[in-house]
Amino acid sequence: MTRKPTGELRRGWTTGACATAACKAALLGLWGDAPAKVSITLPKGEVPEFEVVGFRRGDGWAEAGIVKDAGDDPDVTHGVTLIVRVARSNGGVVFRAGEGVGTVTKAGLPIGVGEAAINPVPRSMMDEVVAEVASEFGESPDIEITVSIPNGQEIAQKTWNPRLGIKGGLSVLGTTGIVRPFSCAAWIASIHRGVDVARADGVTHVAGCTGNMSEKAVQALFGLPDHAMLDMGDFVGGMVKYIRRHPIERLTIGGGIGKLTKLAQGAVDLHSGRSQVDFDQLAELVGNPRVKAANTALEAYEITGKILPERVAELAARKAMAMFEGGTAPSQLDVVIVDRAGQVIAQTEIRNP
Repeated sequence: MTRKPTGELRRGWTTGACATAACKAALLGLWGDAPAKVSITLPKGEVPEFEVVGFRRGDGWAEAGIVKDAGDDPDVTHGVTLIVRVARSNGGVVFRAGEGVGTVTKAGLPIGVGEAAINPVPRSMMDEVVAEVASEFGESPDIEITVSIPNGQEIAQKTWNPRLGIKGGLSVLGTTGIVRPFSCAAWIASIHRGVDVARADGVTHVAGCTGNMSEKAVQALFGLPDHAMLDMGDFVGGMVKYIRRHPIERLTIGGGIGKLTKLAQGAVDLHSGRSQVDFDQLAELVGNPRVKAANTALEAYEITGKILPERVAELAARKAMAMFEGGTAPSQLDVVIVDRAGQVIAQTEIRNP
């Protein structure tokens, strides 16, 4: 069972910050003494300190590791070791993907196809570290940086990387260097990248689903490729807001009866802690007062039969289309509701006039 923290949540450090610290430690050991600890300056000026593990060096190279501490965030990369090897090279700073770090294979990401999946801010941070340490030792800042994450390829299967076309491992991420516990920002950012990849690949129909069961059902229903599937989760509002500015011709929203009932009732965040089903309103929608006594939307469905998901789907589609006001709406928006067995129990579409 995952531990649920109590009290104030402890923040942590991104993979990008850890890789930068490992890079600095490796450079210090390449040109001087291997450090036990190292500090770096984050983009907003904070200067955290990291303990160095697994330092090694050889002829013209050195490497060091930093164990990632994600704080109290439920991050799949918490506890991984970022290992950075630096080696003398020609022609500036070059980044390589080592074991467990992915390579970009699809357009639409901030890093070009064929490049190591090390995002722009971590690259910039490591560029600065190379310049700083090279200047300190009077060395040339021509360095090849190889980032590795043991077991990264296995861990990456729990992330969005395979769908985004990042093959072979994890990404080295971060814009501030700091992991904010239980932040929604990382999830919403991954939705944005999914839209970017789909658009860059010429995909005209994407689907955002609340979970794995609805995703499988929607993908099979429409025959969509993996990179057309957006991991929307609870963040329908975040997905729609981005697609308003980065249009897609057709959008499908899929989910179970509970979450899509909340969408039909106007919620833009479908998490149970941030929105609830209004059963009085639901009873009025289907014209059945017995629904008022239901404990869940699933129980309400059991009371009413197919009329409830059908009407919820219709209303959810109208609510979702209304969310595009002020931006560019898709020409067609579908809503698909599935039951717990993954069977489609309601489907509707609305076209943009």
